[in-house]
Order: sequence, then structure tokens, then C-alpha cells
Amino acid sequence: MAFYDAITEFIFIEDRPQKSDIIFIPGSDYGCLAAHAAALYREGLAPYVMPSGKYSILSNGFCLPQDSSKYLDNKENLDSIQTECDYLSAVLMQNGVPASAVLPEPEASYTYENAIFSRRLLDKLGITIHTAILSCQAYHARRCLLYYQLLFPEVRFCVSPVITRRISRDNWFLDPDKIDKVLGEMERCGNQFHNILKEMLPSEGTGMGGRES
Repeated sequence: MAFYDAITEFIFIEDRPQKSDIIFIPGSDYGCLAAHAAALYREGLAPYVMPSGKYSILSNGFCLPQDSSKYLDNKENLDSIQTECDYLSAVLMQNGVPASAVLPEPEASYTYENAIFSRRLLDKLGITIHTAILSCQAYHARRCLLYYQLLFPEVRFCVSPVITRRISRDNWFLDPDKIDKVLGEMERCGNQFHNILKEMLPSEGTGMGGRES
């Protein structure tokens, strides 16, 4: 049905991964995103991986997910994992990404900050990128891409998503909880970018081609 197809094509983005300058992982406690990024790294698709994230702005700290043992065999120094970034970095390194290739960003607490702080860190490190891969949750792909495109307008992105919460382009409309998640993403794209775009407008009284009142 065209109605479902329009939403599916907007939310669920997937590109064939291309050789890029970096792989971004927006903040998450899903180890599968880091495992996927590590696989892309091992294929030689990028020299750097940047996991981003402190912990959700809605929580008071980071807790290891219940399935962390699936991605972390080494149980030593688990107390040192205090952020999403710590966890994702540990999964990356356990899956064959050397520490020298991991560029951790440990401060962001929501998706917009993932993009903002990742940009700041790359600028601080003096690393210029032209192409990038986003390793993100499938149903979160559009909003992640929009944020990173906003902060990296000069970069060409390809999205390499991972299905989480069993939400895919083929089934999101078959379950009430999945519908809530996907349409919640639609709402956030409207609400959050509504405010961001308004903030980006020229200050009142200094319109394009006009003069201050």
C-alpha cells in the first residue's frame, strides 16, 4: 500500500557500504551496532570508527545491557565501562578494531549531541572527512542521517543499519509497539527539526537583503 510504503521509505534507509573516511556509531547500548561497524572496518571500508554517547538524557547513568555477554567475552574491567561510548569501544576492540582506530566521543546524551560532539572532536583532532558510514538502528536511520548531515554538510553519507528490537521495514506496521516506535521517529523528525531550523534562521530584524529595524 502506498501509504505504508511512503513511511517505510522515509524512515528506513539502507545503502550499500562504500569505502569511506570514517564509520560513525550514534549513541546506543546496542552492542550489535559496534559489532557491525567492526565488520565494516575489517572489510577495509574505513580507517576510523567513532562511537558516540554518554548515556540517555532520561537516565542517571549507564547500565550494561542484558545481552552484553554476547558481545563481550572478556569480563575484566567491566567497572570501567561507564558510558555508551565505553561499551561500544570495548565491543569494537574485541571484534578486531585496534584502539588506534577508535575515536571515542563520551559526552553526548541524545542524537543531536552525537552529531554535534562528533563534529567537534574531529575538528579538534584535525581530521577532515569527505565520506562516512552510519552504523545505526534501522528504525532510527532517518533521524540519525538528518542530524549528521546537518553537522557535516560537506560529507557524503551512506547508511548501514542494523535491525534492533525486531523492527524492520518489512514488519513495522504489523505490531502496535513497532508502529509506536516508527511513528515516534516520524514525530521527532518533525518536532525536533522544527525547532532546529527556526533557530538557524537569521535574527529577527536582519532579514535577507533587509536592514535592521
